[in-house]
Amino acid sequence: MDTGKKTVYIGLGSNLGDRQENIENVLKILSETEGIELVRKAEMIETIPLAGQEQPGYLNTVAELKTSLTARELLKKTGDIEASMGRTRKVRWAPRTIDIDLLLFADEIIKRSGLIVPHPQMHLRTFVLKGLCELNGELKHPVMKVSVVELLNRLNGRDFIPREDRPQLVCVAGVIGVGKTTLADKLSKLLNCPLLREPYDKNPFMPDVYAGRKELALDSQLFFLTHRVEQLNQEALKQGRIYVTDYVFDKEIIYALLLLNEQQLELYNKLYDKLKPAVSRPVLVIYLLDSEENCLERIHKRNRPYEQQIEMSFLSGLKAGYDRLFREWDKCPVIRISADKLDYKDENFFNQLINQIKCYINVKST
Repeated sequence: MDTGKKTVYIGLGSNLGDRQENIENVLKILSETEGIELVRKAEMIETIPLAGQEQPGYLNTVAELKTSLTARELLKKTGDIEASMGRTRKVRWAPRTIDIDLLLFADEIIKRSGLIVPHPQMHLRTFVLKGLCELNGELKHPVMKVSVVELLNRLNGRDFIPREDRPQLVCVAGVIGVGKTTLADKLSKLLNCPLLREPYDKNPFMPDVYAGRKELALDSQLFFLTHRVEQLNQEALKQGRIYVTDYVFDKEIIYALLLLNEQQLELYNKLYDKLKPAVSRPVLVIYLLDSEENCLERIHKRNRPYEQQIEMSFLSGLKAGYDRLFREWDKCPVIRISADKLDYKDENFFNQLINQIKCYINVKST
């Protein structure tokens, strides 16, 4: 009987010595500790060191425990095991014989000195989420209120590290007519932060381009490119401050491929490659999805004159480009939301979404 015991998940990693033996020794010690039962462990995963550190690769796994100990008592026990195996926490990102992280303690949310549960960065680690999914894919993050499977899908196989020294840029992405600006405006108000909008109405070339004047396509794309580089320039945005945009900078190539001829594209790519390094990277993308039919219907309803020439084939090309972009995306997590299910009067949905966004951004006030 497990009466009185709580289900706990821990992450284990090692990159010094016999890595597998180090991890197995920890699990053996824990299984022989009074008040702790080792239920199972996930497959071992090879990972590269975080933060670009030049050191040996890691072996990682996740283990499921049942325990009658408190979270503080369990943390003390794992800390003692780390110390006995030579682990030191004096240098961040240093190589280690063993690293033991308390990921989840039942469904509890704990914020105390030296003890934060759920682990504050577990949703940014593919190797952690893979292990949790293997053990129990139905697990939900107690703060974010979504499954570990969903959290894993947002990372596209990557691991991310929060950075205080960067603007906390949240980008809403999607095809024309999907509702990016409406959602971005809502999020900026809820987050009490600036909204950086696309300058559609200021582009003097775009109406003619949508009307079929292809010779002006390069002028139109360069107008957008230079404006966005200026708007998202790393020197223009403040470190640690939240910003919301109604576009993702990388979509520039999607439009260029659809609108420019070979000669125009060659020149555009040279300028794009030169200017792109100055642009701030997003910490989170929200990819808004809907059918081309629904997007075209919205375009007609909002009745912007320069958009009325847009055809279904163009929207299909955009959607294919966006899907390709985020299929290979490696810059930050991506939250996918279906626009046709988005209810702007649903306060509970937006409260949960804001809580999730705050888990991805790195601002002390949040």
